[in-house]
Amino acid sequence: MPIYEFRCETCGAFDAVYRMTRVPQTCKCPSCAQEAQRLFSTAGLSRANSSQARAIDDATRTAHAPDVVANTPRHANSVGVTHDPRHAKLPRP
Repeated sequence: MPIYEFRCETCGAFDAVYRMTRVPQTCKCPSCAQEAQRLFSTAGLSRANSSQARAIDDATRTAHAPDVVANTPRHANSVGVTHDPRHAKLPRP
């Protein structure tokens, strides 16, 4: 269902969800129960492709409920162990 924006003279703007066939021109404010006028605003369209939209949705979700980490991450400057004999001939920093 679409989200419609209304503006109360006292409390300001708020959103309400209605069916497209039953949206009223006025709505009661949830804070003060005063009549609020419906605003005409832009549609929430996006030009993002599916992978971009998924990344945006994941970023929004993890902002409120971050993923649980099972172990600590490796440090960026930690050196891995190599067993290639050619690496021993490379200069060391």
